[in-house]
Amino acid sequence: MNNFIGKRITKILFLSFGVLMLPFTATAAEKMLDPGDYVGISFWVISVAMVAATVFFLMEALRVPDKWKTSMVIGALVTLVAAIHYFYMRDIWVSTGQTPTVFRYVDWIITVPLQMIEFYFILAAVAVVSAGIFWRLLIGTLVMLLAGYLGETGTINPWIGFIVGMGGWLYILYEIFAGEAGKLSAEKSAESVKTAFNTMKWIVTIGWAIYPLGYLLGYLTPHADAATLNVVYNIADLINKIGFVAVIWAAANKQANKG
Repeated sequence: MNNFIGKRITKILFLSFGVLMLPFTATAAEKMLDPGDYVGISFWVISVAMVAATVFFLMEALRVPDKWKTSMVIGALVTLVAAIHYFYMRDIWVSTGQTPTVFRYVDWIITVPLQMIEFYFILAAVAVVSAGIFWRLLIGTLVMLLAGYLGETGTINPWIGFIVGMGGWLYILYEIFAGEAGKLSAEKSAESVKTAFNTMKWIVTIGWAIYPLGYLLGYLTPHADAATLNVVYNIADLINKIGFVAVIWAAANKQANKG
């Protein structure tokens, strides 16, 4: 019964995915991308990579053990939302040459909390987890993103936005390393969950460090420029979105193979 429901849900997601992507593929055909525009090329490559990752994760959600299915579907939603935004951001860059700041942060305000939900769900698969873990991770996420957005748009001083945003990120790191989430993973998790959790928290540590680097290069250095900012952010999204979900997929497969 669960397998039947899972297949129906995945089919619905596939249909929704196809419908959502139609306007963007049509737009892509209308606007030519200059082969010498390496920033535009990076937007395009990552758009396609996110689409491919979404299809792959949805397919894999059908065959992983039941307790991993929700995490896989959430992961597919992360890459789906990112794909839609990347097609749109690519068009903005090609048409105007300007950084699509608003739409990038709309992407992040949806996908980053979904990634924080992943920490909660993989722990909930093996232990009783308090909702406080998710809410603390969400608060850290919102502080980080809101400060970054206000700094990038000039609403507040860019340095203030950078410092406050770093504070939100450090709060997230504390929760997943030394807070309740980190302790629960160390004490009560199965080996596959523990491996996934540890890898994910290092992605949030090392992979997410690329974002403040992009912010520094884009806003806080004497030679700051939009091209560098967008390329660094694009590379960071590729690593941190697809890589993050791939870790969950690998853990689910490891457990399935043992079963």
